[in-house]
Amino acid sequence: MSAFVQYVVVRRDLLHVLKWPTGAVIAQACHACTAVLHQFRDDENVHLYTSQLESMHKVVLEAQNEDSLRTLSTELTASHIDHTLWIEQPENIATCIAAKPYPKEQVQKHFKKFKLFK
Repeated sequence: MSAFVQYVVVRRDLLHVLKWPTGAVIAQACHACTAVLHQFRDDENVHLYTSQLESMHKVVLEAQNEDSLRTLSTELTASHIDHTLWIEQPENIATCIAAKPYPKEQVQKHFKKFKLFK
């Protein structure tokens, strides 16, 4: 079995431009990860990924702003990569993308342009 990975892309500008607290930004990633696992809870990849909780692998990357996050979501949709674009309420802004777990070699190319979140 290939190693499964879940890619998570969070907006960096939430911290530095919009001055959100760190905890609020982390919560966005948590919301998106929970949502995508629930949305695709019957998917075989999700079952395999969550069947070995201590072996889960996530890669957390940063998007520069909302436009780059929405562009990624459009690209993932066009490539049939299941994901959740988290829209925070009541602000109604896109804050994070979490992809459904996939074998790394299947999805890595879609995330190469993003740096690790620091």
